[in-house]
Amino acid sequence: MFLPIEWLPEGKVRFLDQTRLPREEVWVETDGYPAIAEAIRRLRVRGAPLIGIAAAYGLALAGLAGPESGIDAWRGRLGRAAGELRATRPTAVNLEWALERALRAVAEADDVAEARRILVDEARRIHEEDIRANQRLGEHGAALIPTGARVLTHCNAGSLATGGYGTALGVLRSAWRQGRLQEVYATETRPLLQGARLTAWELAREGIPYTLIVDSAAGSLMRRGLIGAVIVGADRIAAGGDVANKIGTYPLAVLAGENGVPFYVAAPVSTIDLATASGDDIPIEERAGDEVTSLQGAATAPEGARAANPAFDVTPHAYVSAIISENGVARPPYEASLRAVCGAAEARAGALAHGETGDG
Repeated sequence: MFLPIEWLPEGKVRFLDQTRLPREEVWVETDGYPAIAEAIRRLRVRGAPLIGIAAAYGLALAGLAGPESGIDAWRGRLGRAAGELRATRPTAVNLEWALERALRAVAEADDVAEARRILVDEARRIHEEDIRANQRLGEHGAALIPTGARVLTHCNAGSLATGGYGTALGVLRSAWRQGRLQEVYATETRPLLQGARLTAWELAREGIPYTLIVDSAAGSLMRRGLIGAVIVGADRIAAGGDVANKIGTYPLAVLAGENGVPFYVAAPVSTIDLATASGDDIPIEERAGDEVTSLQGAATAPEGARAANPAFDVTPHAYVSAIISENGVARPPYEASLRAVCGAAEARAGALAHGETGDG
């Protein structure tokens, strides 16, 4: 399994710089949380589940840094580091979820040495759980893919966006291994080409047939009957089923509805935000305009051109056929079904805490 990030025994984090793909694979090692924060901010590490994992590892690095002073001073430094990590990207709820989980894990620690050990263990546990969750998610989602289907996906929701298996691409990976999937259509995903640079790279590594298309070609393919389903990941899912995902997802959902194509969202329960009622309440990250007016350093617009660059859009729940999680498939009405899959996650966590595997 390809892991885009890992904890090294010497107290460092190693991650793949995704901004350099597909031309070169550049791995970065660091023992400082500021490097992790900058990697998240600059999209060297990206994808909601992976952002959460990286933030947890970054907090663990922050916990290892500095003198072994009193626990109160240590907690103060940790809190400041958590604040810096939290501010890197506002839309992906997994980041906040992972930081809060790691902070809760050390809330009762009596001394710094114990707290440091717990923090590292919890970060590694978050990573391991993400891989297992996405493997289960992939199996649930594969059952929804019609045999022989061509499936369209947007942005990158594969190994590179998670701990190592993928959400939307995890479903497609499972469907391919089951002999259900014929081909993947991948949108290039402007402005930063996550589909062209990253999804195509992953599919090629897996040996899964794919065709790359410009974003604006999706509607034409659906109208011609070439797409059996659309599947995407998510950065935050509101309690009512509205989905925030990479910009361009909303028009794909509308086109899918117009053409009678199922539109699926694949995400772990850590992406479900029951505290947010609707998509109108989800903060949308605005990124620098030069990501639109240039491409990898080359200008694509006149000098001085103004550009709007929202990183995400919100798809209303009415366009979503189903939401696939590691604990099953949620369908409308989402207020009830999303609470059910989240409740199943809590029950599973309780069973694991008592030594039950829950995988039988």
